[in-house]
Amino acid sequence: MIGGSWRDSSDGATIAVEDPSSGATITHVADATVADGRAALDAAVAAQAGWAATAPRDRGEILRSAFEAITARAEEFAMLMTLEMGKTLAESRGEVTYGAEFFRWFSEEAVRISGRWSTAPNGATRLLTMKKPVGPTLMITPWNFPLAMGTRKIGPAIAAGCTMVVKPASQTPLTMLALAQLLADCGLPDGVLNVVTTSRTGEVMEPIIRDPRLRKLTFTGSTAVGRSLVEQSAQQLLRVSMELGGNAPFIVFEDADLDRAVEGAMLAKMRNIGEACTAANRFYVHEDVVDEFAGKLATRMGALTLGKGTKKGVDVGPLIDGKARDGVAELVEHARAQGATIVTGGKAVPGRGYFYEPTVITGVAKDARMMTEEIFGPVAPIASFRTEAEAIELANDTEYGLASYVFTTDLGRMIRVAEGLQYGMIGINQGIISNPAAPFGGVKASGFGREGGFEGIEEYLETTYVGIAP
Repeated sequence: MIGGSWRDSSDGATIAVEDPSSGATITHVADATVADGRAALDAAVAAQAGWAATAPRDRGEILRSAFEAITARAEEFAMLMTLEMGKTLAESRGEVTYGAEFFRWFSEEAVRISGRWSTAPNGATRLLTMKKPVGPTLMITPWNFPLAMGTRKIGPAIAAGCTMVVKPASQTPLTMLALAQLLADCGLPDGVLNVVTTSRTGEVMEPIIRDPRLRKLTFTGSTAVGRSLVEQSAQQLLRVSMELGGNAPFIVFEDADLDRAVEGAMLAKMRNIGEACTAANRFYVHEDVVDEFAGKLATRMGALTLGKGTKKGVDVGPLIDGKARDGVAELVEHARAQGATIVTGGKAVPGRGYFYEPTVITGVAKDARMMTEEIFGPVAPIASFRTEAEAIELANDTEYGLASYVFTTDLGRMIRVAEGLQYGMIGINQGIISNPAAPFGGVKASGFGREGGFEGIEEYLETTYVGIAP
């Protein structure tokens, strides 16, 4: 969608969209060229001045209408996500609720953009600060949350008065295309949101990033790709937001409520089939309770039913593609070769689709690859620790710093550990921490910038200072 119109790729190329539960092709979408990308930026630039001048209330009302429309069409969006990404319908419904909420949240923030007025210390000047939209923005979104990763970026941009070019993942473009049409139906002016689907990501995106008319880049994805994009953005000194990889520790202390910890582990590990940057990646459990915790978690994981996400009674869908499934299997085999024990699962499922068994593996060496790399699948590696200081040290021993989880009933320990962990987000006694009203983002190699919360809209605003002599 460019400038409010649907079009084919300029060279007629298409991308096959695959159902990961069977490997079958669902449909084809346009495979954009460099010229298509340039046209999308042209449309965003042309619409910027008019959109920035649009009343904040009007921008907010479009978002509010879109929130209501997504909610009314929840089943449609859920089915679309399940078909192209693989998660169960229950998971997809949860994402619809979560993703829509960003539009409601930022519809309310649109009218709260404000500056300040003050008097200089010497009394000679009045100091006025105002907030203005950053300008045309490029958004590159991942495949694991096809709706929410879009609404989390699009919501604040619309509220702030920025136009945008959105490049969804080539594996899951359908949800974003449906969202673009929904926003148009809700009154979003032509050119404010432009969607470019392409398999030639680097080729098409780099000219946009290097174009001096672009003023912001926001990306959710791997740290390796994020580093490359930051380098490209440096030429234009773009405003940049990066939500990158994670290696989330899940710490269970000896005083924790183990049943609650297991419930939290199921959420932190198995939400979205484990294909989430916030997913619990490493489990560190106190040596006094590690066996009990592992047994309880294995019982829960082993009872999960795999299958096509649209089928009733299915708990776990397929991974996104064969490469993802093979990568998970490789990590498990590496840990097993180092002496780890498979308590449950541990195998790829033969046949059609990209399924991997929910797996619990104990006695994992601290230097095993699955303790240092993102698993992005339904595998829970468990290691033990003795002291609070050791747990914090193990948790921080990574280049990443996105999400972390702590289970304890000791209030003092909650505070000490939260202060000691080097993470942008910390969940205490809960397995899901993402919330549209809270700032989402990490530190270290997990990126910079925040999405959601009061902080989310600031990423799309510039501050202008005006000095006035009375």
